[in-house]
Amino acid sequence: MSTYTQILYQIVFATKGRERTLMEQHRDELYRYVVGLLNQRKCHVYRVNGTEDHIHIVTHLHPTIALADLVKDIKLAPTDLIKRKKLFPLFRGWQDGYGAFTYSMKEKDRLIEYVKNQKEHHRVKPFKEEFIQLLNEHGIAYDERYLSSDV
Repeated sequence: MSTYTQILYQIVFATKGRERTLMEQHRDELYRYVVGLLNQRKCHVYRVNGTEDHIHIVTHLHPTIALADLVKDIKLAPTDLIKRKKLFPLFRGWQDGYGAFTYSMKEKDRLIEYVKNQKEHHRVKPFKEEFIQLLNEHGIAYDERYLSSDV
């Protein structure tokens, strides 16, 4: 028998200290790199987008891929690219941790649109407020101390 899965993830992580270092002019190159990395790991990527201080990824994970390992790879490999090509000169790395939220495939189109419109969305809502809303919507208990920008 084969393995069959249908798990749609939204993965979210921020820059170290939520510093606004991911300048728009090079973000597309960063996103293409992340998409390539996910494709290499046989994940189906629906959307990658973000703002100056965080990234959202909408993807289906291949059943052989552990979420924690994938997120670690997504943070490490692009960091090397950023430093090597000097894409974001003030970038100091990624914050520890991440958010990973699952969705029904019925929510896929809405989720893709949400991630696609990050620039407009964050004109009215800061990242921390958005992240807390995601945690609450998914019933995830959290400690406010770990949501500060310096963690």
